[in-house]
Amino acid sequence: MSSTDSSAYEGFTAEERAAMKDHAQELKKAALHGSKADKAAQAEQDVLAKIAEMQDSDRLMAERVHAVVTANAPALAPKLWYGMPAYALDGKVVCFFQSAEKFKARYATLGFSDLAKLDDGPMWAAGFALTEVTPEVEARIAALVKQAVS
Repeated sequence: MSSTDSSAYEGFTAEERAAMKDHAQELKKAALHGSKADKAAQAEQDVLAKIAEMQDSDRLMAERVHAVVTANAPALAPKLWYGMPAYALDGKVVCFFQSAEKFKARYATLGFSDLAKLDDGPMWAAGFALTEVTPEVEARIAALVKQAVS
């Protein structure tokens, strides 16, 4: 590829750089807290504060996702991950909510890491677009997070 090729890599977007800075701050903050219980309580407060900062539609969906995940997969601990709400098992992220606003996308995303036990043959979904969280969507999220930690 020549240096004048218009498809050349131009680096990270401003949104990606901001997410990386958020993650670095999260790691520093986590290292400062005392006991494991203190860290867990602070992590959940951080998640709830981040959700409260979101735009209306993203905030409403993130609140519902948080409620469904914590009620149906209590083994998952809330934490911030790249500035977004995430839910971890033994400190490792299993699933996360990504707001539409943060990355200027047309929909929010509920994503699952490779630690989620969602395997279904040679191909399965690991990310889901969210435009609203209806009772049917809540039921699907509940089933997915239960399966993810099974």
